Amino acid sequence: MRYSVPTSIRDKIAGKTFETDRVGMSDSQVLCFEDMALKMEPCREESEHEYKMLEWLQGKLPVPRILDRQVENGVSYLLMERADGEMACSETYLKDPGRLVSCLAGALKLLWSVDIGGCPYGSQTDFKLELAGERVKRGLCSMEDVEPDTYGENGFKNPGHLLAWLRENKPREEKVFTHGDFCLPNIFLKNGGVSGFIDWGRGGAADAYQDIALCYRSLIHNFDGSFNGKKDERFDAKLLFHELQIEPDWNKIRYYVLLDELF
Repeated sequence: MRYSVPTSIRDKIAGKTFETDRVGMSDSQVLCFEDMALKMEPCREESEHEYKMLEWLQGKLPVPRILDRQVENGVSYLLMERADGEMACSETYLKDPGRLVSCLAGALKLLWSVDIGGCPYGSQTDFKLELAGERVKRGLCSMEDVEPDTYGENGFKNPGHLLAWLRENKPREEKVFTHGDFCLPNIFLKNGGVSGFIDWGRGGAADAYQDIALCYRSLIHNFDGSFNGKKDERFDAKLLFHELQIEPDWNKIRYYVLLDELF
């Protein structure tokens, strides 16, 4: 998709060099300048959600400050400060799994420390199932970019079949503040701690396992060679539960991973 950047934003980025972010898996386009990032995407539920969440989270968490936001011709243009530090999936952290998991556990606890009173969004299961239903209806759910056993002989027949199962097997929820898409590229680290959270299109009050499940999945895929072709046999993603000091609820982990397959 070609974008025509609005004048107010074009004036702020004029003459500045940039690189295109190719790490994330969303369909948005992100231009990374030295101290800013411009996110361009069709204006929809998630783009509005992210804008409002970033406004609400100022002073509560290390999130980018909004420099400008415009909507033109059905496109959202969000200019933000660039997140400080390195992505959690950078080589710096992947070569030190213990340090990485400790940082991610700290990031989860930091999220959960945010008071959900006044939070502009609830991302509970019912809300996400409603959004998933719309995506299924519009044929937007891929059957290819998913976990190997989601569909097929030992899985679900199609996204509609999966959606029906998710509706019938909703887990009991205990609400905390969640990111909603807690994958390594969305977490920035520096000096052994969290320096930034990005991509807030699914954030809000929800069950803690919404983030735990996607963090666990992201860790597995970053060390099993799915993304970089380098498998690390020494890594055990269950280190995450040790750092969080919890006994994992595998039913919830499976549920929230499957729910994410529809997004």
